[in-house]
Amino acid sequence: MSLIDFLFVLGRIIYGGFFIYNGIAHFVNRKELVNYASFKKVIAPNLAVLVTGLLLILGGVGIITGAYIVWAVIFLSLFLFFVSLKMHNFWKATSPEEKMREKVNFFKNMALWGAALMLLSIPTPWPYSLF
Repeated sequence: MSLIDFLFVLGRIIYGGFFIYNGIAHFVNRKELVNYASFKKVIAPNLAVLVTGLLLILGGVGIITGAYIVWAVIFLSLFLFFVSLKMHNFWKATSPEEKMREKVNFFKNMALWGAALMLLSIPTPWPYSLF
């Protein structure tokens, strides 16, 4: 394995693992996340938390394994775009602390989304991919 391949696989593990970890947290901490989604006036918050958790896990697994990359990026894009607009709408924040917290999370999600989109420019199959 070349150094470039090693770094690419390591990056996939770190990046994809971030999404898998957070997707699992949607199931482990479902009650708290449903309460937060309700506070943010999400329609069907219980279903939304389950679906978004699944999107995160499937997207992360796709990135790590190199399998179904287009689908993985679609899943992550759906999550990152729509959740950012609804859950991290800093423009609606009333306190400076809330505004700062939501702005940081919004732009973090936009950076993660940008990275996901860039993955589509890498020819497949990726080195050490399952498919």
